[in-house]
Amino acid sequence: MTARTGTEYKQGLADGREVWLGNERINILEHSAFKGSIEGMAAYFDYQHKYAEDCLMEDAATGALMNVSLSLPKNAEDIARRHRAFDRLARYSNGMLGRTPDYVNVVLAGHVSRKDIFDKHSDPVFHERLAAYHRKVIENDLALTHTIVHAAIDKSVGELQGINEELTLRVVKRTEEGLVVRGAKMLATLGPIADELYVYPATPIQKGFEEYALSFAIPVATTGVVAVCRDHYGVDQDVADKPFSSRFDEQDAVIIFDDVLVPWHRVFIDGNLDVYNSLNAGTATGNTQQQTAIRASVKLEFAYDLCVQMAKVTGTEGKPETTSMLGEIYSYLRIARSVIHSAELNASNWGGGAFFCHDDISSLRTVMPIWMARVNDIIKSMGSHNLLATPTAAAFEDPRLGPLLHKYLPGANGISAEERARIFRTAWDFAGSALGSRIELYERFYLGSVSRARSLDHRKAQAKGETGAYKAMFEEAGVGPAPEAQNDVVIPGEYAGVRA
Repeated sequence: MTARTGTEYKQGLADGREVWLGNERINILEHSAFKGSIEGMAAYFDYQHKYAEDCLMEDAATGALMNVSLSLPKNAEDIARRHRAFDRLARYSNGMLGRTPDYVNVVLAGHVSRKDIFDKHSDPVFHERLAAYHRKVIENDLALTHTIVHAAIDKSVGELQGINEELTLRVVKRTEEGLVVRGAKMLATLGPIADELYVYPATPIQKGFEEYALSFAIPVATTGVVAVCRDHYGVDQDVADKPFSSRFDEQDAVIIFDDVLVPWHRVFIDGNLDVYNSLNAGTATGNTQQQTAIRASVKLEFAYDLCVQMAKVTGTEGKPETTSMLGEIYSYLRIARSVIHSAELNASNWGGGAFFCHDDISSLRTVMPIWMARVNDIIKSMGSHNLLATPTAAAFEDPRLGPLLHKYLPGANGISAEERARIFRTAWDFAGSALGSRIELYERFYLGSVSRARSLDHRKAQAKGETGAYKAMFEEAGVGPAPEAQNDVVIPGEYAGVRA
């Protein structure tokens, strides 16, 4: 099979998966709430064919077309090729879809690229299985999502202690057929409408908790896999009225593994802490965050242009307070683009021939969540009451109401009433609707908390020896040696071996 179309994607969802919405087990292909979401994801698969020059490439093994996001980067040309694909795929939703299939495709490709980590710490069979699964994903163009966060309900104890010990995913039995796993994982964005779940390392696991150190992949329709959805924020409205909510609720679900059998050929890590605690460290920033950063920069670009349109339609484009807010968004965009460019320009071999971006790209995850929340705040500040005075597109067609709307709700600068309404409805769907609020929460936490990301950046700096300026100042002035700096910060396992 070559790269799939939207029709082929939808056909793959007819598999009897166990998905719950509220207290109802649903057929996602028949439930009205999911119609827009599934059609929106199907259109993503059609989109990759529409822009095949950017999104697709020839599979060297078969000659068929494959998504660029599944390629294994080996050099600067590969990094540039991936950039073009990530940028184009992000433009399908203007960055509003966070879990398009290229996201986890990149993760998987990164893990396969680091064969050296498996060679150093494990039996070769585990990487062979992973490489074979990567081949399966390429040839079937599967839509993957991940579910990797421990079900740590009680934050007063460790993630795998107390009540959390029984809640989170772990091995409960080993059989001739494979592992039997039990527990929950958070939070599978796209989970109910993906083809398969890829479970892989997130935060490091300590000795004594090996039964939690797992990586595997299984179809969503596997017996015992239960997807528990949040309230659905998709709406059955025209794209003109709800451009995002009508198509782009990718749905989030807690995944419960109710004694699920994972066949051995789909098990990639089984209790090996050395591999588990090294794999994410050796791939996440330089590899995965190329995709996430480009997606975010596309979203910032769209937000800036949207706010420019808001300023024009209200006639405030020249007011200092407006230009200040517009400049603020644009500065975020310029910084993001600059960091991405620098990280790609300074890409290198991270090990085993895996050619990834410079780790400095990880700095964006310490600021991007704040920027995204601030952009939403700017949209609300600029829009004010106008965000709530927005007739639907159909209202303008009514013979009684239409003329009144044209008379009393036009835009400034000769902008029509219809265009004014469309601009503000788009802005509200972006920042204020149920889906817009959910996306803001996603932006805040999908790469981990900002405070944790900042702490890790500090520890990485200390591990690389980026200290000594204070001491050097006094030595240069001839004052005498300053007290020796204490550089005893220990880098956590997830960043062991990160390229400087």
